[in-house]
Amino acid sequence: MKKSFVKIAVPVTLGILGLIIFNSCSAGIPEKATAIQNFESEKYLGKWYEIARFDYKFEKNMNQVTATYSKNPDGTIKVENRGYDYVKKEWKQSTGEAKFVNAENEARLKVSFFKPFWSGYNVIDLDDNYKYALVAGKNLEYLWILSREKTIPEDIKTRFLEKAKSVGYDTSTLIWVEQK
Repeated sequence: MKKSFVKIAVPVTLGILGLIIFNSCSAGIPEKATAIQNFESEKYLGKWYEIARFDYKFEKNMNQVTATYSKNPDGTIKVENRGYDYVKKEWKQSTGEAKFVNAENEARLKVSFFKPFWSGYNVIDLDDNYKYALVAGKNLEYLWILSREKTIPEDIKTRFLEKAKSVGYDTSTLIWVEQK
């Protein structure tokens, strides 16, 4: 009895564990979202200011948040996030890597700060000059509004909020990041 239970329990447990790990490595995109096509990654590189986000534990109590993207020698994208924790009164920084999920001209990427765990990073709206971006995560729990400047014009803000709502996001819970 004991041996047959172990023969069944171990593979089932390993299978469930595998599914959990696979799910945590998801580079998905929300069902109603579409990543930008004809994406020019070189134009996207550089420094971005975080204008709004949901309240994530990894960005808890953070203001003055920026993301800087640069090309690694192997063709992947280096991601440097920086922000000021106003409770602990200290700057925090994390460095990660992004890779394209499909082709480089589709703004669907996966990003990792803790390998082997990856998550979705999908640019779903972008102005023609690559100054403002709406970024969806792997599901409706992750959303960012980014700008090359510390502010965003009201018309772009309205456009991005409408787009996010059409995808299914609850934009009433966005945190508007203080940029100094």
